[in-house]
Amino acid sequence: MENKRGIPIPTIKRFPSYLRLLKVFKEEGREMVSATMLAEELGLKPIQVRKDISFTGLEGKPRVGFEVEKLIDAIISVLGWDNVTDAIIIGAGHLGSALARYEGFGCYGLKIVAAFDTAEEKWGTGIGEVPIYPFDHLRQYIAENHVNIAVLAVPADEAQAVADRLVALGIMAIWNFAPKDIKVPSRVVLQRTDLATSFAVLSARVKRVMESREFSEEDDSW
Repeated sequence: MENKRGIPIPTIKRFPSYLRLLKVFKEEGREMVSATMLAEELGLKPIQVRKDISFTGLEGKPRVGFEVEKLIDAIISVLGWDNVTDAIIIGAGHLGSALARYEGFGCYGLKIVAAFDTAEEKWGTGIGEVPIYPFDHLRQYIAENHVNIAVLAVPADEAQAVADRLVALGIMAIWNFAPKDIKVPSRVVLQRTDLATSFAVLSARVKRVMESREFSEEDDSW
């Protein structure tokens, strides 16, 4: 599977890991880095790293590798993180508030500019510097501020109806944190972050490690 720029989705998912490591190298004063070095640190194969980097258009130097700073800039550019994009959050509950307060989004070119909620007691207040507006003001805000991205942090039983509303108002991309799969037209970009699924994977892996240790201890007892 590839995106419209021709970059495979697995490659895009690896880019943030490269970026985090490259920033560490930069802080350490390292000027050059090889694909082999990146591969060893991230548990990947050098050929895969070289292929991923090729999508940035940056060429390395034989036997030397890539300039750390230029590679950082190239990855940021490919990901589109060099241009700040405004986004709104729908749902100012615990999850929505935590997302609105997360300062790390700025490093990825995303800026949360407003939150919307149906709870009247929240209207006119804010989450840090992010103001909270009535959900009924959504149409006016989107029209006046030309926002294209919405972060969905509402209860499961409200998710589809809210998504339908966002699509009708012209939102082009939805980042769904609601614990429910939603359907949107093909013209709308949809990304779901399923915390329950992530925890299920984590739990299963922990259980596997624990069972492996118990099995090893039984072997040692012999």
